[in-house]
Amino acid sequence: MPTDPALRNEVARLARQAGAAGVSRRRFLGGAGLAALAVAAPGLVGCGTQGARQTADSCVSEDLSATERTLHFSNWPLYIDEEEIRRGGQRVTVFPTLERFQAESGITVDYVADVNSNAEFFGVVRNQLADCQPTGRDLFVLTDYMARRMVELGWLQALDMSRMPNVEANLVDSLRSPSWDADRTYSVPWQTGLTGIAYNAKLTGEVSSFEELLTRADLKGKVSLLSEMQDTMIFMLLMTGADPENFNDDEFETALERLKEVTASGQIRRFTGNEYAQDLSKGNIVACEAWSGDVIQLQFDNPDIKFVAPTEGLSLWSDNLLVPNRATHKSNAEDLINFYYQPDVAAELAAWVNYICPVKGAQEAMLEIDPELAENELIFPSDELLANSHGFMSMDQATERRYQQLFSEVVGG
Repeated sequence: MPTDPALRNEVARLARQAGAAGVSRRRFLGGAGLAALAVAAPGLVGCGTQGARQTADSCVSEDLSATERTLHFSNWPLYIDEEEIRRGGQRVTVFPTLERFQAESGITVDYVADVNSNAEFFGVVRNQLADCQPTGRDLFVLTDYMARRMVELGWLQALDMSRMPNVEANLVDSLRSPSWDADRTYSVPWQTGLTGIAYNAKLTGEVSSFEELLTRADLKGKVSLLSEMQDTMIFMLLMTGADPENFNDDEFETALERLKEVTASGQIRRFTGNEYAQDLSKGNIVACEAWSGDVIQLQFDNPDIKFVAPTEGLSLWSDNLLVPNRATHKSNAEDLINFYYQPDVAAELAAWVNYICPVKGAQEAMLEIDPELAENELIFPSDELLANSHGFMSMDQATERRYQQLFSEVVGG
């Protein structure tokens, strides 16, 4: 855990630089930023060994919230509303909704943007969680597949829904029962997103499917795909007739062979993290696999950037609020989660981060903030849009590592 103040400041500095450059709020350290962090903190990335399972009986946590009105919250960089103000003669960055929570609850939040990638964060905390030791965090945010892994390892505390009536009332129906946490016992969505296709309408006509993206002659060498296995392989599985939420080794290998063929043909310029956003804006590529929140940000400056729900379907994912074992302020964390499930608060957050808002009533509240965003289907998608969305199948760690390795061999990562 980066408890060293200098390292924590370096993470924050990198986040601010990324924001100024228009980099994705969730993904900025997927590329150069993560490399910079590795230089700043040798040994931080990927450290540790595979973890051991725990249970509620083998790893008992004590909640000190009643006497300690504090909360240690780790999140992705640039994934909460921010504002620069002048305080004490200096310009400082504040988080308006978080300041409101602190004022209303009396809970002081130590907020750190140090979740830089799912895999890296797993490496940071796995030794402590495997040994039933505190991580120094009461709450953190991880994407579905990594949240699922922590649920399976028994590394998370069960949440008390009776303390979070806003979640019970306002969590959108489509996110209530993921396969890996069917009753939302351990997780609550922070934000949600879609993976689909983006294209530059000034440079090419509409790209309506992944089949087109990967076969159209006019797009050859002008296309990028994502370097995250789950994102890209969902679409390869759909293209080869498999169900990405229920497939076997043969179906994965068939889908991977199709990806090999497309890669060998020269259709794909490269596999990227969020760098595709810059490439798309500059015209280095004309179409790509893309995350919905990034596209909204690009559209602010370039209305020619379009997002398409491919005919094969969309990938739907969530970043989830989780309370780890041995966190000592679980009730305080639940108070914060409940606070962010108020529609007006959720709308204020969504207006800044631009990902799908998981809170019922937030769309109506958004009308008071930004009527245009209230009508944006990438923030408030219709049931029709979500009807053809897919997640990625839950896998044991050995299978996931094997699939990751096979995928990496194709994409060159």
